[in-house]
Amino acid sequence: MPTRDEAVAIHAEGRELAGTLVSPSTLIPGVLFVHGWGGSQEQYLARAREIAALGCVCLTFDLSGHADTLPMQETVSRENNLADVLAAYDLLARQRGVDPSSIAVVGSSYGGYLSAILTTKRPVRWLALRVPALYMDTGWELPKLQLHQDQDLGAYRRRFVPAADNRALRACKAFRGDVLLIESENDDIVPHAVINSYKEALMRPRSMTYRMISDADHGLSEAASQRAYTSVLVSWMNEMILGARGGNQSTQANAPSGLPEAPPRPG
Repeated sequence: MPTRDEAVAIHAEGRELAGTLVSPSTLIPGVLFVHGWGGSQEQYLARAREIAALGCVCLTFDLSGHADTLPMQETVSRENNLADVLAAYDLLARQRGVDPSSIAVVGSSYGGYLSAILTTKRPVRWLALRVPALYMDTGWELPKLQLHQDQDLGAYRRRFVPAADNRALRACKAFRGDVLLIESENDDIVPHAVINSYKEALMRPRSMTYRMISDADHGLSEAASQRAYTSVLVSWMNEMILGARGGNQSTQANAPSGLPEAPPRPG
């Protein structure tokens, strides 16, 4: 990473000592993590620490209706949770040293759905979606839990959805950054048809990386699945960051992967 030197004066017992402060000459990327429905920021802290070690500022947070605000879960809407994601993004972009033009967003399941929509509201350079969910556009302001009563999401997710018919997919169609799309082989909440809808919607990204985690369920309940996801995510982020800096080295994730991400049904 390029550096810059700044002459500084150090005062000690009335004496002035000459020093040189060496710091990165460029701003660094920010990475926002958006957990799935029924999850929490705790599931992403280990991965955030790994990615922060690549030279990033990472932010995890709890969506409304989760963790300390769990009593809101029966009333919180997609509109409320998108407002949460926007507020978290803005806080991250304001952090000292963060390059607001180099923001990555990592979302899982419901968090992936919200992350896709976020790209229409804020600049996103890198977008990582793990098993992103799909919901019908109707009922945007209704409680999220009510959607599972009012919409046949099982049938909706088992068929191909054109980008023109879904807000998150329209966002993907317009996205021009780099994308990582991850599928779980044995996912019964976000089946292959949903992933295919996202793949088809992502028509003109700067780059597109697709990975399937073998034998994995939706929530990565097995430790091997968690490790596989961490490895793919950290390696991809490393490639993106080094590419942005003009580097050509790569590393492989080997630290603990964090907690399982299985949300309570419905997803």
